[in-house]
Amino acid sequence: MTPTAKKNTTNELVAFGELMLRLHCREGRRIVQTNAYDVYYAGAEANTCVLLSRLGIPVGYITRVPDNDIAHAGIDALRGQGVSTSDIVFGGEKLGVYFTEPGNGIRPTRVIYDRDGSAYATIRPGIIDWESSLPDGRWFHWSGVAAAVSQGAAEVAAEALTVACEKGMRISADFNYRTTLWKYGKSPREIMPELLRHSHVAVADLDSAQVYFGIETDRSAGFEDRFRECSAALLEKIPGLEVLAMSFRTTRGIQHIYSGALYYKGACYFSPYHELPFVTDQIGSGDAFTGGMLSGLMRDAVGHPYAPGQEPNPQQVIDFAVACGALKQSIVGDWALISRAEIENFIRSGSSGRIIR
Repeated sequence: MTPTAKKNTTNELVAFGELMLRLHCREGRRIVQTNAYDVYYAGAEANTCVLLSRLGIPVGYITRVPDNDIAHAGIDALRGQGVSTSDIVFGGEKLGVYFTEPGNGIRPTRVIYDRDGSAYATIRPGIIDWESSLPDGRWFHWSGVAAAVSQGAAEVAAEALTVACEKGMRISADFNYRTTLWKYGKSPREIMPELLRHSHVAVADLDSAQVYFGIETDRSAGFEDRFRECSAALLEKIPGLEVLAMSFRTTRGIQHIYSGALYYKGACYFSPYHELPFVTDQIGSGDAFTGGMLSGLMRDAVGHPYAPGQEPNPQQVIDFAVACGALKQSIVGDWALISRAEIENFIRSGSSGRIIR
């Protein structure tokens, strides 16, 4: 069944992707030894929507899920974070699942997907009423994961992008390449360039730019020079691209060094480097970075919508995005359960082990 169609006039951003159930090994155990899992709801686009909602931006999330209690619990969790779910479509047999085994600085975190045959993976064009679900002149956000799961999902992403462009929406894309997906007979380079050509705003990384477009950068150069080189090459591939963001992570022993870069209408901006003395959960940090970046493009420094003709401050945008990505790594689960005040405090003071009483 599908929700009653209605004209969407309130959401400033609508996102499309797969809602998933995450089962995370408890107490730092490996999958082969755990006897219990912690449960979270997740999905790249859903994660970004949660943060945007927490920052005061009305957002809607569209996906296809089975009509069962597991999916409804996930929808309730999204609603609890203020995300509009009224255009979610019901159908199919199961919710996509993924398992995570926590890393610890010695060995990496591992992810095992169980998404084949999910309600989202079996989606087909015509199932979602994009005309009713997408608001004129607002934002549409999606990611490479949305097209990686199945041929049908890629076709529905294309369908959504066509309608979004017709409605004059600003298109935001997260490249989000996953090596263990793309199993339906198409390579990412056959699918993604055509879908990404609509983008006005993008979040990428150096590896995904190479996979999707064949863009090589000088691996002996620093992140800033490689970002400049990559952004110039991507502008040739995506002529309408106005904004490009990337986050960067290096390690020094067990300490993580986290930073980011932003191309904004002809100039590049770089965040400070943040030393993260401890990482609780990296998963979802890229989606928090994306949410922070989008928030900065949609709201000013105090959270108010931009006045007509007012431009974002690009340095503030990238600093805010990096703070969101950094703070997420202190939180278990996929969602950045943080506030604007916490983000602003991190920008001012960095990591802190203080007790707030």
